[in-house]
Amino acid sequence: MSDRFESFLGRGWKFPIQVDAQTGKVLTSEYEADIVEAIKIIIMTRKGERVMRPDFGCDILDHLFDVVDYTLLKQMENTVKNALISWEPRITEVEVEAIVDAKTAEKIDLHIAYVVRTTNNPFNLVYPFYINEGNI
Repeated sequence: MSDRFESFLGRGWKFPIQVDAQTGKVLTSEYEADIVEAIKIIIMTRKGERVMRPDFGCDILDHLFDVVDYTLLKQMENTVKNALISWEPRITEVEVEAIVDAKTAEKIDLHIAYVVRTTNNPFNLVYPFYINEGNI
């Protein structure tokens, strides 16, 4: 990977924060792995949670105890997609699909597809979201 791409894709603290037991340094994630962690941070952060950036985050946690129906799934898709478009400039062509887990109706899998802007490489991930359990 060229230095130009590496500098744009970046490096950040691993999330959740971890410390190397031997060196005592904070572990980092790089490039596409850093983007995946940033996506998870955006989804898990409630709007208003960060004092200096009150608009940062996603309102998906507002749906934690909602009844699962077609409308909720579409709201979740739009909420996550808009948050990622707003807060993760390293990705483009974001698509989100919310699918109720076949084994339990209390879990919604958020299928997130995107393209890394600088490399034009497509990626996807599945983010599990639990309804009515109070867990994420």
